Amino acid sequence: QVQLVESGGGLVQSGGSLRLSCAASGRTFSSYAMGWYRQAPGKQRELVADITSGGSTNYADSVKGRFTISRDNAKNTVYLQMNSLKPEDTAVYYCNYRASVPGSTRNYWGQGTQVTVSS
Repeated sequence: QVQLVESGGGLVQSGGSLRLSCAASGRTFSSYAMGWYRQAPGKQRELVADITSGGSTNYADSVKGRFTISRDNAKNTVYLQMNSLKPEDTAVYYCNYRASVPGSTRNYWGQGTQVTVSS
């Protein structure tokens, strides 16, 4: 099992910034990606950004140019720097750990952290 502990959510005004962190512990995999998803009330969970063990990144169009994902492999930690926040960024943000094993993919999730952006 992989345990994920998130931190950094909170309340911020429109245009402000927040930094989310997610530390992974427990079982380790040699090939894995980490990322952030979010879910707003009444909406489906959606990918915000992810990053592979090699450092390749992927962003949702809605956050490109405003959010930056990074990781510290030595600490098994992923970060999401969120700038120029908008009210529509308000959601619960979930850390995701996606491990690649032969013939399969395993997903692990954090408990979620609330991000609220006021207008």
